[in-house]
Amino acid sequence: MDLYEKLKSIKEKYDKINEQLSDPKLVSDQQRYVSLNKERSDLTGLINAYNEYDYLVKNISGNQEIIDAGGDNELVEIAEHELKELKEKKIEMEEKIKLLLIPKDPDDDKSVIVEIRAGTGGEEAGLFAADLYRMYSRYAEIRGWKKEIIDFSETGLGGIKEVVFSLGGDGVFGDLKFESGVHRVQRVPATEASGRVHTSAASVVVLLEVGDVEINIDPNDLRIDVYRSGGAGGQNVNKVETAIRITHIPTGLVVQCQDERSQLKNRQKAMKVLKARLYDMKLREQNSEIAAQRKLMVKSGDRSDKIRTYNFPQNRVTDHRIGLTLYNLSEIIEGEIAELIEKLKLADRTEKLQAS
Repeated sequence: MDLYEKLKSIKEKYDKINEQLSDPKLVSDQQRYVSLNKERSDLTGLINAYNEYDYLVKNISGNQEIIDAGGDNELVEIAEHELKELKEKKIEMEEKIKLLLIPKDPDDDKSVIVEIRAGTGGEEAGLFAADLYRMYSRYAEIRGWKKEIIDFSETGLGGIKEVVFSLGGDGVFGDLKFESGVHRVQRVPATEASGRVHTSAASVVVLLEVGDVEINIDPNDLRIDVYRSGGAGGQNVNKVETAIRITHIPTGLVVQCQDERSQLKNRQKAMKVLKARLYDMKLREQNSEIAAQRKLMVKSGDRSDKIRTYNFPQNRVTDHRIGLTLYNLSEIIEGEIAELIEKLKLADRTEKLQAS
């Protein structure tokens, strides 16, 4: 089946979905209704591309008929000029469609757990970690996602030592799965009197949130400690032991949660993080063979990789994996990271297309 025929079959499927959605009987089956709506939404980009491609194919055919028929020299000349442009657009459109036809990652709509930790750079690293947390939080607001804090540890000057939070909504993992790695900042710290530019870093880890079916934990492998949670600067200190620390003995993974006043809720949140980390370890082991065969451009799996630099004096952000530099840092740090994310998605799809 050639590209045009494949697109026509997708268009037929799209039309059939629309027909089913218009059936009044479907209102009684909400699960089916939601499923069909999502399927239609997923196909919308391809259908728009099909409509444009169909227009080009028909116009190319029409102009070729004018040229083959001969006759009016001026009309033939116009048709030949248009035909050249149409064919160039058709080639561009075909490349775009090939990227759109790459199967979507089934995990793209799953919820995630994000961990941000201050790295090298002292207090400035903590302030940068706080900036990254605000950046992702504001992007989540723009996308209409639900955010829930799991663990939060501040530094003395309003920075963040570590923050763990979950995000849920449409396309969460699809948007954030390339954010894991070391983020570096270059700027003059607020604490620096001489005005010298310092380099600091923070790490970001994005984990898939998983259920009991996907990861099974033996209760005998866990050590659970309960302690009092503390607040920033001695404020809001909980006098009851509600904070939870869970150690997974076989792997040595340690997870803690003290955000809730309920011991049960803290335990549930901590277990959620532990499952996500264990599942992530499992996935990385499975993918190690693929990573050994070829170095992935966007997602190497090595979280020690420096993936991005935020240069404040030059208002510049550079993503080192795809060689992208943007000069709108002030907007990006306020959550406007859609362009960055789309460029990373495009690079990933292009790489997958080349690999296939």
